[in-house]
Amino acid sequence: MPDLTLTFDNGPEPEVTPRVLDILARRGLKTTFFVVGEKLEDPARLDLARRAHAEGHRIGNHTFTHTTPLGQMADSAAAVEELRRTDALVAKTGETGKLFRPFGGGGKLGPHLLSPPVVDFLHDKGYSCVLWNAIPRDWADPEGWVETALQQIAAQDHTLIVLHDLPTGAMDRLEEFLDKAEAAGVTFREDYPEDCVPMVAGKDVVPLDPFVATAA
Repeated sequence: MPDLTLTFDNGPEPEVTPRVLDILARRGLKTTFFVVGEKLEDPARLDLARRAHAEGHRIGNHTFTHTTPLGQMADSAAAVEELRRTDALVAKTGETGKLFRPFGGGGKLGPHLLSPPVVDFLHDKGYSCVLWNAIPRDWADPEGWVETALQQIAAQDHTLIVLHDLPTGAMDRLEEFLDKAEAAGVTFREDYPEDCVPMVAGKDVVPLDPFVATAA
């Protein structure tokens, strides 16, 4: 039976994240919320991230502004600041682990994800870099993402899926998705597929070249 690790990106959002947390709590599921740093400057959103952490979920760094993939930023210092500022805010949630997910610009993998200074920061801080192998594009297809996600899960042994706790309406189908995944025999896991984590605790476990922009 296929395995599934849930993750949620781009929150927290007061209109959506509490409901997601409630659903996960009822089912005893744990996940990772990769948060946008600037959202944690809002006390209400910071409290939501703290709630998620208190309920056993992990909180990861998903850049500060989520506007430009870090490998495409002309200002390398600004790219590092995207991580540094979010790192400080995630610490306020109580999270002590160091998990980072780069912004893919629509879920794409490639050398636009990272830059050499960003990699240096991740190494120095002991981060694990968590990528993905399933993007059902729930933000763009809030009505049809469930079917896409189930197809992606069925096509591989261990899926690390990216969903979004955003006010798009997509999370209205979260319980239905979890019901259908369970009915299909999916085993829910908290760990990540090895091939989705090219850096662990600041150490590269595979060459990062496919994900790092080269100097012009």
